[in-house]
Amino acid sequence: MEPSFLNGANAIYIAEVYSRYLEDPASVDPGWVDFFRDLTSGAPDRADDLAGDLLGPSWRPRGNQVIGTSDPDAPPAPPRPKEGKEAARSKAPAGASPADLRQPILDSIRALMMIRAYRVRGHLMARLDPLGLSATEEHPELDYRSYGFTPDDLGREIFIDNVLGMESATLAKIIEVVRETYCGTIGVEFMHIQSPEQKSWIQRRIEGERNHTKFTPEGKRAILERLTEAEGFERFLQVKYTGTKRFGLEGGETLIPALEQVLKRGSQLGMTEINVGMAHRGRLNVLTAIMHKPYRAIFSEFQGNSANPEDVQGSGDVKYHLGTSASREFDGVTVHMSLQANPSHLEAADPVVLGKVRAKQAQIGDLDRTRAVAVLIHGDAAFAGQGIVAECFALSRLKGYRTGGTIHFVINNQIGFTTSPQYSRSGQYCTDIAKSVQAPIFHVNGDDPEAVVHAARIATEFRQEFGDDVVVDMVCYRRQGHNEADEPAFTQPLMYKAIAAHETTRTVYARALEKEGVVSREDADHMVAAFNARLEEAYKAADSYRPNRADWLAGKWEGLEAMNGEEEFRQDGTAVTPEALRAVGKVISTPPDNFNTNPKIVRQLKAKAEMMASGRGFDWGTAEALAFGTLLAEGTPVRLSGQDSGRGTFSHRHAVLIDQQTEDRYIPLEHVSRDQARFEVIDSPLSEFSVLGFEYGYSLAEPRGLIMWEAQFGDFANGAQVIFDQFVSSGESKWLRMSGLVVLLPHGFEGQGPEHSSARPERYLQLCAEDNMQVVNVTTPANYFHVLRRQIRRNFRKPLIIFTPKSLLRHKRCVSDIDAFTQAGFQRVIGEDDPRIVSGNVRRVVLCTGKVYYDLLQAREERNLDDVALVRVEQLYPWPKDTVLRCLRHFPGAEVVWCQEEPANMGAWTFVDRRLEYILEELGSTVQRRAIYAGRPSAASPATGLYRNHVSQQALLVEQALTWGRDTLPQPFRRVTRMSSIA
Repeated sequence: MEPSFLNGANAIYIAEVYSRYLEDPASVDPGWVDFFRDLTSGAPDRADDLAGDLLGPSWRPRGNQVIGTSDPDAPPAPPRPKEGKEAARSKAPAGASPADLRQPILDSIRALMMIRAYRVRGHLMARLDPLGLSATEEHPELDYRSYGFTPDDLGREIFIDNVLGMESATLAKIIEVVRETYCGTIGVEFMHIQSPEQKSWIQRRIEGERNHTKFTPEGKRAILERLTEAEGFERFLQVKYTGTKRFGLEGGETLIPALEQVLKRGSQLGMTEINVGMAHRGRLNVLTAIMHKPYRAIFSEFQGNSANPEDVQGSGDVKYHLGTSASREFDGVTVHMSLQANPSHLEAADPVVLGKVRAKQAQIGDLDRTRAVAVLIHGDAAFAGQGIVAECFALSRLKGYRTGGTIHFVINNQIGFTTSPQYSRSGQYCTDIAKSVQAPIFHVNGDDPEAVVHAARIATEFRQEFGDDVVVDMVCYRRQGHNEADEPAFTQPLMYKAIAAHETTRTVYARALEKEGVVSREDADHMVAAFNARLEEAYKAADSYRPNRADWLAGKWEGLEAMNGEEEFRQDGTAVTPEALRAVGKVISTPPDNFNTNPKIVRQLKAKAEMMASGRGFDWGTAEALAFGTLLAEGTPVRLSGQDSGRGTFSHRHAVLIDQQTEDRYIPLEHVSRDQARFEVIDSPLSEFSVLGFEYGYSLAEPRGLIMWEAQFGDFANGAQVIFDQFVSSGESKWLRMSGLVVLLPHGFEGQGPEHSSARPERYLQLCAEDNMQVVNVTTPANYFHVLRRQIRRNFRKPLIIFTPKSLLRHKRCVSDIDAFTQAGFQRVIGEDDPRIVSGNVRRVVLCTGKVYYDLLQAREERNLDDVALVRVEQLYPWPKDTVLRCLRHFPGAEVVWCQEEPANMGAWTFVDRRLEYILEELGSTVQRRAIYAGRPSAASPATGLYRNHVSQQALLVEQALTWGRDTLPQPFRRVTRMSSIA
């Protein structure tokens, strides 16, 4: 039922239906049953009492059903005090029948309908805009006359049975109370929530105290102090560093006391770890006021000094991107906080923070997810405009990603750079996306600090009570432009004229407290003067301030080290004993008794058992499971998430077995040993951006675990490019935050078209510098086994990009024997290993990486060539220069060719070209100055969509690499006539 139908013309009919409902709920349409229950929600016995009061003592509900609850087997409601009933009954003659009480029933129904309308629509008339630019109009559903009342009825006493904490009240009083509760400086959206418990909790929480917190004088003074510090800090920066970009908080200073309330109330409710993510606006204020970063440190950075000690390398970042961590104590409870560093890519840090929280919860055993909590601070335009916000909401209740609810705080400046809301969103509010997960939303006027703190308190309580997301939308303004050098009046002259004339929030609140007698004007002025004196002292100390430590190797990172250049020939203890392999092999090849495993999978499991017995023919999926299992047995937690990761996109993994009759799940790697580490394999939603960000965040908090994200196809990783660019590749250099994240990208040209061939290796290789990450394209299961284990066995952490195979998953030659797992380690380069190839006879060395090696190998055998050597570059970055050099020394005088499947402007060619040139120069080659290219010519699309063309192209590039003369090999960036004719 839409409230627009609940007007005076229909009220009599609705009252008659309600009378029938009260006598027998089964006698009316189920839609009416839900509606009438909703009218009286918040107190389970309210509908029964209302019926008894208005229909007389002879009325009783049928059976034991308590109307107004969702439980038909609930016991009868307890008796209520008779004073209210007698008062209601006094409105009609003694002994009146239900028919005689028609008018009181009608009045009550009308009043309840109106009250419900305020619960649903009251926020539309709330006084939210401190600038008064957004005019609110009377909504017809909030007009008492829409329900059949007239001005003459304002003084009429109406029985509402404690719905607003009143047994009965005049119509005028009811209107006054609902307007105060729902149309003040707080507007609440909660009636969209489907959970009766959550909806009833919010209703009681805000109606019980008219949506206000009764702050003590000390509490009000504390709010004023926080506002004074927030405003004073921004003013000080504006004076000392006029025009310097800082993305200040002016106009939104109430954020600071609101966050203080989240911390204080949260600590009382069990929070001990709070991870904060936010955009750049207001970050400096949060760093100092909330995280207690020294003011002198901020001033030192404004003077151009580094935020890190001089002995710590890295590019650093601008001040308003940096994060920090700190511990604070509230009433004897220590709360550890971290503010995530992040770039100006709006909302990109959201999933990173969520991943960190999930990892923290796992580490501290926070099973009910109430101790480690995420707080995300958003801008209004970003919250409405960035799809990553919706993606993170979509993660909020998923088993593999839930964190027990996020507290979202929107700094609603009512503008996005220069764009007004009517041009930046289609909905009423910037927070409308939160309704997708039925999150309650508290819109609040930023110029009413007590209301904002009250809303933050309720949001914190809601999150801890229900473990779901909640949103506080603080409507404020931006006193400066987009940054301090911007002129906002170019595009919003009226808004900024109003802002220029508008007193600051601190000034408004200080005056209000003066009127209440909480502080005097002298007290308020003294707060300002004392804080300015603190800042002046810190400003003088900034000249000599030097950071004495970097916190990147503290806490869980204790014992790990910064990498100072990769040692190319080092081995990292990745081999395992045959006994360890067999123990894991038995687990992964043996389903439980009485478990109905799919017959096709049974055959795969038997094949794994045969591999273990013979020690030969280990395929890719088995090698991966052995890497996982041995790490788990050694105490290393393993987490893999991605699209269809449980089974594997190509049905090669089957880390989760499904009973074919019951659909029960069995995860073999959870049963490696009694004291093994935790194993998680998670099928993710169809999102790359949020899930990769989540796993990256997880890896920041869990350096001792193997944390992996897998793309369904490597091509799809481009949907997460922001995370690769801004976090994975550069996070350590900018923010001193190491990550050991592993990214699995299925890659290989098998004729599946442009969207299922290339994982775009060139993009990752372009990002490589300063040993920031590792990029590999391995060709043997054993090498995959070792590179996964190497990620944990090293004493430093770097992101690892692995181009994983598709067709090679079942290729008869892409196998390894047991010795490769137990007697060796990771091979960065695999040289020619065919004894028939004699170095003195080799005229050409073909360097390659990944799947194309097997195409070249087969073609070489078919042509019976013994003068071409094949060298596999398994690790592309860090570039194994010395190992490649050593391999080429075995073939003096031979031509060097680089062969790849990808077009010349893609793949590894543009990355290896000059590196091979330097190697040839060092070798003193007289044959050639630069390596020769064999492969597809440059192209706009990664691959052809026609299988026939693919086969022709693949055959041609293999022929080029093996047999074409140097003078006839193609120029990589010019279309080749012969290739065109065949393709």
